[in-house]
Amino acid sequence: MKQMQGLDAAFVAFEQQNAPVHIGSILIYDPSTAQGGFVRFKDILHFIKGRLHMAPIMRQRMVKVPFGIDYPYWIEDPKFDLEYHIRHVALPKPGDWRQLCILAARNFARPLDLDRPPWEFLVVEGLDNVEGVPKGAYAILTKVHHAAIDGVSGVDIMHALHNMTPEVDDIPKPDPWKPERMPGQLGMFARGYVRGFTNPLRQASTAVKSMPGMARAAKGLMDGDFNITGALNTPRTRFNNQVSPHRVIDGVTFSLSEVKALRALAQGSTVNDVVLSVIGGAMRGYLKTHGDLPEDSLSAMAPISVRDDSEKNAMGNQVSAMRVALGTHIEDAADRITYVHGETQKSKAMTKALGARQMTEMSKLSPALFMGLGARAYSQWGLANRMKPVFNTVVTNVPGPPVPIYSAGAKLVCLYGNLCLLDGVGLGHVVHSYIDEITIGVTACREAMPDPENYMQHLQNSYDAHLEALEEHNTEAA
Repeated sequence: MKQMQGLDAAFVAFEQQNAPVHIGSILIYDPSTAQGGFVRFKDILHFIKGRLHMAPIMRQRMVKVPFGIDYPYWIEDPKFDLEYHIRHVALPKPGDWRQLCILAARNFARPLDLDRPPWEFLVVEGLDNVEGVPKGAYAILTKVHHAAIDGVSGVDIMHALHNMTPEVDDIPKPDPWKPERMPGQLGMFARGYVRGFTNPLRQASTAVKSMPGMARAAKGLMDGDFNITGALNTPRTRFNNQVSPHRVIDGVTFSLSEVKALRALAQGSTVNDVVLSVIGGAMRGYLKTHGDLPEDSLSAMAPISVRDDSEKNAMGNQVSAMRVALGTHIEDAADRITYVHGETQKSKAMTKALGARQMTEMSKLSPALFMGLGARAYSQWGLANRMKPVFNTVVTNVPGPPVPIYSAGAKLVCLYGNLCLLDGVGLGHVVHSYIDEITIGVTACREAMPDPENYMQHLQNSYDAHLEALEEHNTEAA
């Protein structure tokens, strides 16, 4: 039995019926690479069963402390049933991308059962008319509670459930896994009660350790290296209200080599700067179309992994975050990426001054009882509709493998990430790289974005505008 840390417990506390806190992906596979040229559902079950020991979270469930007086615990589920977590459906004809996205959105909107290991896979056959995907392909829609993984540990699960070649190895050794007995509620309450007395000591110790970072941040503000004015003046958009229980999911694909080439538009810029500028252009176009574009720049929250080598394959979240401006007030793509790069540098400087790791450690000391009460009050009182947002959307970048990977012999063709939404944050972007492509997976509240195909077109238009700006830049340089 292992206790959750603060940020993991926060994701449990934030769980609401209208806003389930899980993340996931759409994984599309080509079964022609498998032995015999096809993959049966039982082949997928057998393949995953043989690798469960490589992804411990898949057989662990959470146990909450009575009255929420302390953080929940993880235990090895004594009633684990693989076939509950992996299910099987088929798309009706014509089996196109729109149908897959609608199914993914409906599946993703449904909360996980937190009395079981918090994950589900839905195998979807019948993808016969998806552009760029071979006929006969199938998809796996994944859902994993955010308390269990962050972006980096999610990649570790991906690695555990895939091979580097289409050959399917036999189960390497007897599975060492052993279930645990469910702990008694009285003992859990007593343990939480005792920890409540020692928590102030841990808080004081961490506060002392954070003082140098606070001093560096104060000096940076005084010297003008960065400022917090933008965070205080974040405009409200249609995406910054209480979210509905309904979701839309979609995604676009771009060339990785082209995205890297676009870095030339702003000296010193990164792939992440390019993607942020493209998203800024898309949000500008979409909101302008709906007559809802603020004069000030919108901003995004960008998670930052602080996981070190010793925490590889570890459960939970080891992340901090920074706030980055998207330049939505700038029409020209080249000017926007220059602005985004400059603002990102300021945000990185502030995060470095505070200490990203220390920010994460501070999150581990929030009192569990107040955390849960605060999360419920925020949702039930609709405070997202009244409070000024600190950021408008989330953009998380998750690097994928640069070479093909295989599951049950089937080649992974492409992947799109799905992000949980919270009240006040009704739009999220997951940026994935895989081989020679970059995908932007979009998850949104259906009330805020009833027309996801419109937003996808604005993402494409913004990307094309950046390519046109690069062509002009190269012509002028020649």
